[in-house]
Amino acid sequence: MKAHPPGGPPLKIGSAHCDLPRSRDVLVLVDFINPMDFEGAENLAPAALEAARATARLKAELAAAGVPVIYANDNYGLWRSDFRETLANCQARPGEAGEIARLLAPKEGDLAILKPRQSGFFATPLELLLTQMHAHRIVLVGLAADICVQLTAMDAHLRGYALWVPADCTAAESPQAKQAALDYMAGILKADVRPTSARAGRHAAGATAGA
Repeated sequence: MKAHPPGGPPLKIGSAHCDLPRSRDVLVLVDFINPMDFEGAENLAPAALEAARATARLKAELAAAGVPVIYANDNYGLWRSDFRETLANCQARPGEAGEIARLLAPKEGDLAILKPRQSGFFATPLELLLTQMHAHRIVLVGLAADICVQLTAMDAHLRGYALWVPADCTAAESPQAKQAALDYMAGILKADVRPTSARAGRHAAGATAGA
């Protein structure tokens, strides 16, 4: 049986002018705002920066088409912090961690949620937000391809969402780990993993922001 994304009425937040945007496509960034202070980060960081640069270009293009953005980010065990504190902490760091956080800092209107585990769906309001946005496809990018991105993709697939995981907008600690994750998402989760260059001018076709 083929699953379909859940539907629901628009959610009012405070007043009518605060409605969540409505779009068939939603861009979800996983763990790009990252202090890179874990074991193996030195292997991930250079590829992560390249993925962040590609994501910044994609984010700008999708924003121009009205596609909304959700940051699904770990707060790295700091449960007395919030996403803004995590962002500020990362932006102040040297090297790739700081550069990525400055490059991909949220714009006005972007949404952010904190996730306690690897999947962006586990114990978070992500599914509710996507439902209220009337989303059907998730454009999924972030870190790392073989852990948090893959597990978020699995949960999205279970819920019936179509997936585009552009290969150039994610990274792992090794090229082999990244390729294995992309192969799994393409083969098992039926995700489109073509890079942004292969879909130029077409990836925002499903956006219906403001509809």
